[in-house]
Amino acid sequence: MSDEPRFLSEVTVELVRQSAADSDVLWAARVSTAGEQSLEELTKDPERSKGLINFLMRDRHGSPFEHNSMTFFVSAPILVFREFQRHRVGWSYNEESGRYRELRPIFYVPGADRPLVQQGKPGRYEFHAGSDEQHKLVSEAMESSYRRAYEAYQEMLEAGVAREVARAVLPVGTYSTMYATCNARSLMHFLSLRTKDEQARVPSFPQYEIELVARRMEALWAELMPLTHAAFVANGRTAP
Repeated sequence: MSDEPRFLSEVTVELVRQSAADSDVLWAARVSTAGEQSLEELTKDPERSKGLINFLMRDRHGSPFEHNSMTFFVSAPILVFREFQRHRVGWSYNEESGRYRELRPIFYVPGADRPLVQQGKPGRYEFHAGSDEQHKLVSEAMESSYRRAYEAYQEMLEAGVAREVARAVLPVGTYSTMYATCNARSLMHFLSLRTKDEQARVPSFPQYEIELVARRMEALWAELMPLTHAAFVANGRTAP
């Protein structure tokens, strides 16, 4: 393993497994009135029933949106995962462990697009672009801190200290990896809180870094379930 730290500003989101389609919403919904005949939806074009999907979304009949599954691979700073894992209903996680493997020296440094200046009161914060001097300060301070932290981590490992103890010196800007599995309903709830969008019925003010992950997840989901995604957007980006 290379001991030379790497500094990134991006996140990685990949869809590694899925069983998710708009037709899943339809057969799940129609069983209430059609019983076993609802399975016919599997062979029909869901476009013909997009009105039903919109009705379910609008009137918040949520359970038909749960009969699907998506598993994402995510690589992001630990600070993202600590917010991400507040979402517990309808989510399953398995994250890389600093107890069982030596953690890689990959660290987060905000890119030029990341707003740096926070203004306002709690609950009403606004973030504004930083100056060139502020970005320079942030980059230099973070890189210096990361280098020293990783040196301390390596010193302890080389001295025979257990990984689960040595990892305590590493900051939340350290990159980790995880698998996250959800259904469309739980993903919509996540997106309603972790994206800022003018079409949202209820405004949200997510942290910049977790919104990077959320937007990538949304784009992948929209390809799988375009009618469901369109209904979500049309109804104020509120989970049913």
